[in-house]
Amino acid sequence: MWGLDTPNYFYLLLLIPVLIAVYLWNTSWKKRKIAEFGSGNYLKRLAPEASTTSKPLIKITLLTTTVALLIFALVNPKFGTKIETVKRQGVDIVFAIDVSKSMLAEDIAPSRLGKTKQLATQIINNLASDRIGIVGYAGSAFPMLPITTDYNMAKMYLQDMHTDMVSSMGTALRDAIEVGSNYFDDPKTSKVMILISDGEDHGEGISDAISVAKEKGIKIITIGVGTPEGAQIPIKQNGKIVDFKKDAEGNTVITQMNESTLKEVAKGTGGVFMYGSKTEEVLQLVDQTLQKIEKTDFESQQIADFQSQFQWFIGLALILLIIDGLVLERKTAWMKKLNLFNEK
Repeated sequence: MWGLDTPNYFYLLLLIPVLIAVYLWNTSWKKRKIAEFGSGNYLKRLAPEASTTSKPLIKITLLTTTVALLIFALVNPKFGTKIETVKRQGVDIVFAIDVSKSMLAEDIAPSRLGKTKQLATQIINNLASDRIGIVGYAGSAFPMLPITTDYNMAKMYLQDMHTDMVSSMGTALRDAIEVGSNYFDDPKTSKVMILISDGEDHGEGISDAISVAKEKGIKIITIGVGTPEGAQIPIKQNGKIVDFKKDAEGNTVITQMNESTLKEVAKGTGGVFMYGSKTEEVLQLVDQTLQKIEKTDFESQQIADFQSQFQWFIGLALILLIIDGLVLERKTAWMKKLNLFNEK
């Protein structure tokens, strides 16, 4: 595999035809000026060592090639197809992200879902060698990103999550826990699930899901986003609020954070519950919790980073510049012998 770091610099290759055009014009101008003094054998007697064809052509070739090489160095081609097996020590972490409609409430800035994305992203930024996965859920749960060590990809998936990803309405914590628990394919690794939600649960069997998590040795950290007072669920068009969600009787829905459910899940699995309103506090508590969990060894395969190749182009360009400095405008003995341009 290969790639180009800054392909925009290829536009600088347009300098080469400009240099060639200047060379041709200069050559033509010199010939006209020299012709004013005479021609033929007379000029050869005046400047017997002057090279009229070969040396200037060699020098312009060296110059244009050097410029091309320096431009390729700026573009910085990269190559790398090597797959490496990396040994790591860490924890398997699955993020369970609530994408139900209630997460659109703005009782916590910028919204419950927006705050969830911020928290998850900052937690990932603080990780080092742990493996992570992502599950999304509302009325049902779905796998979003399998266990990986690619943190950048995980953050990209997080930012793409929205409340229209699940057609079924409601919030099913049980499904989220069950789907998330299936991510842990290695019984030897330490397992943690970070569940970020407003705690509303319209499903059943949460105790059964807690039992499944306990059997698999999964500690669940729950983070509550929202306020106990609650807020309306805005309906927006083109970024502006046009209405608020209403129930079947036409009453405006007020969604509240249900911390009791989140505390139950955390306590039942040996995890911890924390409020998500203050990012720094959440990061400290998550870090402290993860530090107490035993790290396990695991292997992962990844493609080695592309290796920059600009140095080869710079090296060749320097060699050509040295050669250009050694090539003089006058004739030299070794060039006379080669007679590349039939100057004899």
